[in-house]
Amino acid sequence: MSALSDYRRREESISYSAEPAGMGLEQELMTVNMGPHHPSTHGVLRLILTLEGEMVRDVKPIIGYVHTGIEKTAEQKAYWKVIPVVERMDYLSYYFNAYAFCGAVEKLLEVDVPKRAQYLRVIHMELNRIMSHLVWLGTSCIDLGAIGVWWYCFREREQVLDLFEMSSGQRMHTRYFQVGGVIEDIPRGWTERVKRFTKTMRERSEQYSALLDRNEIFLQRMRHTGTVDEETLLGLGVTGPLLRATGNPWDLRKAAPYCSYDDFRFRIPVGTEGDNYDRYRVRHAEILESCAIIDQAIDGLPEGPFITEDRKVALPPRHELATSMEALIHHFKLVTEGFRVPPGEVYHPIESPRGELGCFVRSDGSSKPARVHMRDPSFVNLQATAAATRDTYIADLVATLAMLDPILGGVDR
Repeated sequence: MSALSDYRRREESISYSAEPAGMGLEQELMTVNMGPHHPSTHGVLRLILTLEGEMVRDVKPIIGYVHTGIEKTAEQKAYWKVIPVVERMDYLSYYFNAYAFCGAVEKLLEVDVPKRAQYLRVIHMELNRIMSHLVWLGTSCIDLGAIGVWWYCFREREQVLDLFEMSSGQRMHTRYFQVGGVIEDIPRGWTERVKRFTKTMRERSEQYSALLDRNEIFLQRMRHTGTVDEETLLGLGVTGPLLRATGNPWDLRKAAPYCSYDDFRFRIPVGTEGDNYDRYRVRHAEILESCAIIDQAIDGLPEGPFITEDRKVALPPRHELATSMEALIHHFKLVTEGFRVPPGEVYHPIESPRGELGCFVRSDGSSKPARVHMRDPSFVNLQATAAATRDTYIADLVATLAMLDPILGGVDR
């Protein structure tokens, strides 16, 4: 079947059951494309819309335009070479992608990650969460016509990327997380710079509130639009800020703590109605909670190694290569072949900026994974598009899609 006939089949499969709106006069239904090249789809997403005037009667998301075969690519590489591949799925949550995979492999290897490495991971992931929410808020405000907020959000985003560059050498897709810990300890002065950033971020967050919370146009576009109840979202498997906006406090950092998250005190922001305004308020509050977690992690950062001392998993220190034959052998084997993982399978879920991000890994005992599969929250959450936008205005569709925060790199993979 050709691509054109496949699209036509999908368009003709749209059913219409809603009552026609407005003065009792039946209007003609029109099927139009929104995307895949549209600035408000936040990626290469195609929406087949059934319109009745300005009202959206049905929505069908069409995905797959940026399918990259990342999971299959990962199955052809040694475990330590998979990390830079999976980082490029959800390109705004690369630390989370890397940790989901590394955590799964560490469970199979039964490797103990040093406490210092766990805290460093938490700091970087929470910085990544802040950065992701800043991109979401800035681009969402552009969709609503508030371009000034975009500039302010990206001003703070640049500071986060500067911190990533200082600790890892890269601004994006850093490959800082390794199986067993992190690739390198933080440089001198980095923690002080992070503390200055969290202080600034709290102040700037209040500025965002001053710009938006009393803006009548913003409030009209957000309140009582795109509402989806908790039961519907649970039935679809939706997690993250979308679910918490309905009042459900499900967050894996609290429900199933990992990476020493149970060492920190923080709250889970929730909404009441589950509309676009609640989604905005939840993510805005999460920025402040991430700042609190980062400050606690820095204040309590333990001394010790930043990566496991198991030489069959982690590369030996460079200074040992000139004096130790064993270190040289381990280095050669790890670089050329990689480490072998005992046979088994495991699923490792974590809380990403968009919800539950899980990595399933099956090992056959070789140095390459037999199967890698990622549960990306954007893919699951995209199911809520129709429920949130059916029988609303086209303008509300644009705002609601922005509040859903889908990342198509993670959806298509």
